[in-house]
Amino acid sequence: MNKDNEINLLIEELISVNESIDGNIEIPNDYDEKRKLLRALMNIQSPVQLSEEFYLLQDKILSEETESKDIVSADEIKAISDDPSDLGSKLALWQGDITCLEVDGIVNAANSQMLGCFIPLHNCIDNQIHSAAGFQLRMDCHEIMEKQGHEEEIGKAKITSAYNLPSKYVLHTVGPAIPYGSKPNDMEIKGLRDCYESCLELADENGLKSIAFCSISTGVFNFPKEEACKIAIKAVKDYLKSHKDTNIEKVIFNSFSDNATEIYRKYLGKI
Repeated sequence: MNKDNEINLLIEELISVNESIDGNIEIPNDYDEKRKLLRALMNIQSPVQLSEEFYLLQDKILSEETESKDIVSADEIKAISDDPSDLGSKLALWQGDITCLEVDGIVNAANSQMLGCFIPLHNCIDNQIHSAAGFQLRMDCHEIMEKQGHEEEIGKAKITSAYNLPSKYVLHTVGPAIPYGSKPNDMEIKGLRDCYESCLELADENGLKSIAFCSISTGVFNFPKEEACKIAIKAVKDYLKSHKDTNIEKVIFNSFSDNATEIYRKYLGKI
């Protein structure tokens, strides 16, 4: 079966299980356009039982896409200090696509539903991680939320397999959302700090040695980037200082822009 036939089958199954989609939707001829349509359909699909063939074909496509990326391992990312007695020997900064990191765990900035972003082709990190991992990630999150019985609270964290990502696990946490242009209050500041602490605790509970944090709440949740950076670094530093027996050997702050990288460099340099 060639690539076009494989992706056609995936698209057709997603159309067939989604009652809100016109069954006569036209599948493009161009492979890249088919791939965009597949991602969009996966983005909007509520948790639903899909066939074993779907997952086999989906995993084949996603794993090949992952292998084609410039994968970076935790060992390749230099810590901010070479001195093993220095806290900076456990901290690192890396700019790029978090779905390219081969680490034990990456952190996803989720929403309170914890099911991934439902906006088709949205550029948020939640959408990117779910799209690269595969539909199993949404199903795992759905199972967790069904058992929990209520939306995820700000500052808590959950862990799932990473499926087709190069990391082993995804840690999902919900940060505070700030009205645009507003200054975070004490509760929102604590909520963001709790996100980092909860993820580190969960990483330790599951024996993770490396974890990469995105800049939680600084996207569509509008938390001011500089203040968020200071909170993130202090939360991680305080955790590592107070947990001498931690399994964690490297904490990577992942930035996605030159501006964010400069902010992290500024405050990491003050450790």
